Amino acid sequence: MVVSLCFSSLEWPLVKKEHHIYTHHEEVTSYRRLKITLIIVLSIMVAEVIGGIFSGSLALLGDAGHMFVDALALGLSLFAMALARRPATATKTFGYHRVEILAALANGTILVLVSVYIFYEAYQRFLETPAVKTPLMLVVAIAGLFANLGGVILLNKASHHSLNVKAAFWHIMGDTISSVGVIIAGIIILLTGWYLADTIVATLIGGIILWGAGRIVSESADILLEAVPKHIDTTEVIDSIKKIPGVNEVHDIHIWTITSNIYALSAHLVIDDQMVSKSVDILRTARHELAQRFNINHTTLQPECETCPTGCVCELDRRDSVTD
Repeated sequence: MVVSLCFSSLEWPLVKKEHHIYTHHEEVTSYRRLKITLIIVLSIMVAEVIGGIFSGSLALLGDAGHMFVDALALGLSLFAMALARRPATATKTFGYHRVEILAALANGTILVLVSVYIFYEAYQRFLETPAVKTPLMLVVAIAGLFANLGGVILLNKASHHSLNVKAAFWHIMGDTISSVGVIIAGIIILLTGWYLADTIVATLIGGIILWGAGRIVSESADILLEAVPKHIDTTEVIDSIKKIPGVNEVHDIHIWTITSNIYALSAHLVIDDQMVSKSVDILRTARHELAQRFNINHTTLQPECETCPTGCVCELDRRDSVTD
């Protein structure tokens, strides 16, 4: 006899404090802060384009180009957040949550392309180093730094709870680092007349942007590949379920991320042969344990009163036995 029961507990309240749930209020706040940050980015971008052209600074123009891409990325993030609010449908039963992950992946890819372009331009300037009008370069860079710091402050907290916002945050962080680099290059040129400093700083900026972009792309790919969340140990999850009275075995377990901070699990539980009402109690306890310890709030648990017969072992079990 096999009884299949399915639990969906997205609103399960008993969650450890370290696993923070992204509330609707925080989502609305993040959306507003993204809007404000977009306005800041567009304003500074225009100033840097003008300043870069008149000063001849590659670092400043590179930062302006980066900010232009950031403006597009922030717009994409805002669109994704708005679309993700739409309710689930008969054909999209998980809703539009994954749109945010797709936006994060697109933003990370754009950042990679920006860094490659900066490397290309820097290479050209290594071959022929142009003069730079340092005073104008410094004024614009300092203004950009303060504006970018405002964006970092606005998005810092929300970036811990949403990969999409995190991608936007890294765009602004890259701008902030770029502004610092441009200021350092300007000071070096002002004191020594060594114009190559502008090109070297631009290369370093490209490297930092590429590092942040790599993390965003990697995390987005993991979610789209339905990998186990990094903060969850599958063995620990299985052990915690097996400790529940009445559970004899756990197999065919899958753990994945739907979108930022929404984790799902499906598994088969081999339990004692008993009344369905008692089986429900076991599943309720398992659901409570998964939500409280691991922040897994969407669970599908299938109870079975006997182990899988020979020849019906699940694919994951077969892979584990081959690995062992």
